[in-house]
Amino acid sequence: MFIVQPAFRKEKKELINDTIHTPHFSIVLLVALFSFGYMHKILFMSIQETLKKRILVIDGAMGTMIQRHKLTEADYRGTRFANWPSDLKGNNDLLCITQPAIVTGIHLQYLEAGADIVETNTFSSTSIAMADYDMQSLAYELNVAAAKCAQEAIKQYKSKHPNTTEKYIAGAIGPLNKTLSLSPDVNNPGFRAVSFDEVVIAYTEQIRGLVDGGVDVILIETIFDTLNAKAAIFAVKEYFRKEGKPELPMMISGTITDASGRTLSGQTLSAFYTSIQHAKPLSVGLNCALGAQEMRSHIEELSQIASCYTSAYPNAGLPNAMGEYDEQPHETAHFIEDWAKNKFVNIVGGCCGTTPDHIKHIADNVKNITPRSLPILDPTI
Repeated sequence: MFIVQPAFRKEKKELINDTIHTPHFSIVLLVALFSFGYMHKILFMSIQETLKKRILVIDGAMGTMIQRHKLTEADYRGTRFANWPSDLKGNNDLLCITQPAIVTGIHLQYLEAGADIVETNTFSSTSIAMADYDMQSLAYELNVAAAKCAQEAIKQYKSKHPNTTEKYIAGAIGPLNKTLSLSPDVNNPGFRAVSFDEVVIAYTEQIRGLVDGGVDVILIETIFDTLNAKAAIFAVKEYFRKEGKPELPMMISGTITDASGRTLSGQTLSAFYTSIQHAKPLSVGLNCALGAQEMRSHIEELSQIASCYTSAYPNAGLPNAMGEYDEQPHETAHFIEDWAKNKFVNIVGGCCGTTPDHIKHIADNVKNITPRSLPILDPTI
């Protein structure tokens, strides 16, 4: 719909006065739009239009907020999975089915904090990742349920704030727990635990669930292996092509794992961007692994080479000896405000360790800052 919408708005008057605009034409158009599940996008400004006007805020960590609930094994299982043979505690994505009120409540807290984009709780909702819990068959259902949780949160938020700005749902696609570029066996560097085709199949199932659930954007995030990401990109393109549906905008976010400025699979930031540029994403960015202070130079570099919008949602600093995050909301917001003022970013938020307090401070600090403009490309180069 993001392709159709601008033309539909611009040509609306002409279509009404044109001889082809008959009741039959209107019915066919509306039925087609409803069948794709995108009718709601006509009512709201597209995310592309919004990004031209202001910096958007994406939400913070889902896992950090789930940990605050101190859930037990029984909480994760619920009634439906009470006798499941595998341990389920820690399967946060499953909560979209067994504890949807908790997931919806976390989304709502981030919306109240000022988030414009909420990510579905689907970081591991693929058949490959769910194999750890023997729940491969639930992959599609998990993604639909997660999208519905986000939709419900936005519905509740809008009922309290009827004049709010547009809110968007990003269907989160994680990097998988298996890599296509690296061998898990140090004695056999040529071995791979999964094939490219298997990854594409798993991602396609996830994408189908997210789209059927009603997401607005596809977010391929926390990329440490670009080959996995390329499989996800291929799955996105193929899914929409085969289904004959308008392609949703795609956000892509990589992960620089250490001070070397490389991904886990060894790519520099510029190499990573070059590898995924062909996808023509809505945005490209970085998240996880580093705190904002450590991520700054990489975000600056990305802002100079990216032809699309840029995003950044760092951790709340680096983890302490206990694996917890100590960076305070005002500290994270201070770093991100600096990025915004220097025109490095278009979308900002938080990853591991961040909370609604972090997002509120970030939203407050960037709300009056002009966003980074897209570069003017020379078509002759």
